[in-house]
Amino acid sequence: MPTEAPTLPTPAKNKIPAKDLPHLYGKVVQGSSDENDLVQKHLVLVRQVVGRLAMSMPSHVDQDDLYSSGLVGLLNAVRNFDPQGGSTFESYARVRIRGAIFDELRRLDWVPRSIHDKARKVQAIMQQLEQKLGRPAADEEVSKALSLSLDEYHELLEEIRPATFVCLDASPVNEDDEESRHERIADDSQPDPLDNTVRREMTEIIAKRIKQLPEMQRKVLALYYFEDLRLREIAEAFGVTESRICQIHSQAILGIRSFLKQQDDVDSKKQETLKAV
Repeated sequence: MPTEAPTLPTPAKNKIPAKDLPHLYGKVVQGSSDENDLVQKHLVLVRQVVGRLAMSMPSHVDQDDLYSSGLVGLLNAVRNFDPQGGSTFESYARVRIRGAIFDELRRLDWVPRSIHDKARKVQAIMQQLEQKLGRPAADEEVSKALSLSLDEYHELLEEIRPATFVCLDASPVNEDDEESRHERIADDSQPDPLDNTVRREMTEIIAKRIKQLPEMQRKVLALYYFEDLRLREIAEAFGVTESRICQIHSQAILGIRSFLKQQDDVDSKKQETLKAV
């Protein structure tokens, strides 16, 4: 069953004066007309996110289901946004909307296990090469380590693309989920102080890693995740094919994952050393 969209009354107009909107986020009574007005005002964000993500989804994924899940994320954003947190509501809401959609997609298990396995293999090779070279590996180095030609490696990146569109947006998973924490960046909606500390540390690590990525990868991530451009639009801006942008996106995400896995391994070794003392 898809995520059930919240039931919302539909007013004819947004009745809240624009000047009062910033003061209502996170404070309105749940189920009230004011809350509904805030949701109605930002429905366009759900449409934008769904429209952008739908282009990367298999044909069997129902856009109505995505919209319903995104609406849940928007409602949670209205209820949890803190104007003092340093980000705009629109930026915060997009993260929550995408997270809710990916939570539903993960529940539906829309990415085949074989794709995840291939993505993890590429990620592991990237990690091994970086440990050996002391820098992110180039395409040619990764393809050689995989015993593939450069064209075959690019085809592989295209194949595993679905497995790389969740890690920067999805919410945390249960402890029994087989995917480790480095496969996604959780949103900041959960109240647990320890979780928030972990998220801040992870965000700092990822920011450091992004600065180390090749310029093209940095630009693609910035345009896709922060400027909200579609892959096709990014491709047009750089004068390359959409397929090539997808490959660059996959490389960047897998590179971030491998770096985070490497950090996990270092932390684990430190903990083992401390226990042995």
